[in-house]
Amino acid sequence: MRIPLKYGLIITLGGIAWVVITHLLITDPTSPVHRFGAGIFLNIFEIAGIYLAISSLRNSGAEFSFKAGIKTGVATAFVYAISFCVFFVVALLVVGSKLLAGEPGAQNIPPWQAASGAFVGLFFGAMIFGLIYSTLISFFLARHRQP
Repeated sequence: MRIPLKYGLIITLGGIAWVVITHLLITDPTSPVHRFGAGIFLNIFEIAGIYLAISSLRNSGAEFSFKAGIKTGVATAFVYAISFCVFFVVALLVVGSKLLAGEPGAQNIPPWQAASGAFVGLFFGAMIFGLIYSTLISFFLARHRQP
């Protein structure tokens, strides 16, 4: 369980860095950098983190299988999803709901509804993409085993 924890938190730290830096540099929450750039960056970071986690498991000398790779990748995505949601809870408490202002339709609904929708989307999005990425990465790494 150490590998998913380590790499899940690394993905989260990268996401936190992205959010903090972009919100400091670009104050308009409706900017394409916030809407599209975050999704692209966070997915690339999640792919890299899951790849590193599965590669670390493979290179650790433990028995590596396709199933073990998927379990490690999904566990890494779970740590990332939970810890990134916790970060956003803290950020919403400290900064307020202006982080959600760029979401389509967020201005027309209560802030708690926008926040809960964002958390559900963030958590399940990270988990679904984590499962897909873990499956693909495990398939290729299990197929090309080291002797």
